[in-house]
Amino acid sequence: MKILITGGSGFIGTNLVDRIIKLGHQLLNLDIQQPKINSHFPFWISCDLLNEKKLSEVVKEFDPTVVIHLAARTDMNGKTLEDYAANFEGTNNLITALRMTNVEKVIFTSTQFVHQYQGIPVNYDDYAPHTFYGESKVAMEKIIKQTNPPFVWTIIRPTNIWGPWHPRYPYEFWKTLSKGHYLHPGKKIVSRSYGYVGNVVWQILQLLEKPKEKIDRKILYVGDLPLNLYEWVNYFSISITGKKVKVVPKFLIKVLAFLGDVLKYFDLVFPITSSRYKSMTTDNPAPMNEIFELVGNPPNDLGKGVQETTAWLKIQHPKLFDN
Repeated sequence: MKILITGGSGFIGTNLVDRIIKLGHQLLNLDIQQPKINSHFPFWISCDLLNEKKLSEVVKEFDPTVVIHLAARTDMNGKTLEDYAANFEGTNNLITALRMTNVEKVIFTSTQFVHQYQGIPVNYDDYAPHTFYGESKVAMEKIIKQTNPPFVWTIIRPTNIWGPWHPRYPYEFWKTLSKGHYLHPGKKIVSRSYGYVGNVVWQILQLLEKPKEKIDRKILYVGDLPLNLYEWVNYFSISITGKKVKVVPKFLIKVLAFLGDVLKYFDLVFPITSSRYKSMTTDNPAPMNEIFELVGNPPNDLGKGVQETTAWLKIQHPKLFDN
C-alpha cells in the first residue's frame, strides 16, 4: 500500500508509523510536529492542514492509495470551537485535496468524546459532546457525511487510548502513581472504555485489509472491551511501584477535586479536579462489539499492554522508578 498518514508524529500516529515502517509499505507522514523517533524522519513532511495550498500540493504529488487521518488538536485547553479549526476545517481541506488523487480508502479519526457521559449512543448521529474538542469532532464527522466523498471512507472513534508515547500520562497519571499520591475513590466498579494503543494500531491496519463493502461509510469505535477502572489502575500501580493503589471514600476525593478546581482558577496545578473526579467515578462504556465482530479480538491483553508500556516508561521516563 501507498499510505499517507496525517498526524503521524502524535501519540497514535507514532505507534502506527513505527508499525507501517516495519511492514514495508510506502509511507508519508504529514504533521506540523517533527517525529518523536529518529528513524521516522525520512518519512515526514511538515505540513499544516489549514495551509490548503501546501496540503493540496503535497497530497497530489504523493498520490496515496490509502489515507489514515489522525491529525488533530486534542487538548482540552481551547476556549472556543474555532481554537480546534484544524479538526474540522483541516479535514475539509484534506477531503478537497484527496479529490485530485487516486485514493481508494480513507480512515478518518474522530473520538469517543462526540458522545460522552450520556450512555450508549442510540445511533451514530446521536451526539452529546461535553468539550470544545468533542464539538470539533462532531463538526468533522458532519462534514464527512455531508460532503460524502467518492472514495471508500470509514470514521473511527478511539476510546481513552493509552500506551507508549502518550503525551500526558507520564507527567500526570503515571507520575502521580509513581509518587504514591494516587487515591482511588471507593470500591464501586466503574466501567470505562479504554484501549491499548498497540491494539488500536492493529485494528486500523486490519480495517485496511477488509473488502471495501465491509468498511465503506462505517463508523466504528476502536479500543478494547470496557474494563473495571480500578483493575486498570491497579495493574499500573503494581507494575510501576510494586504496590496496590490506596482506596479511600469517594467524598474525600470529591473534596480534593473541589480544592483542585479552586487552584486551577488561579492557574495552579493539582492532581485532581472535578473533571477528573467525574471520569474516575462515572461509567462510560462505548459500543465495541462491531469492531470486534469485523476484525476479531486484538492481540494484546491488559497485562501485556501494561508490560510493554512499563518497559517503554523505564527507557523514556526512568525517574518514575526512582522512588
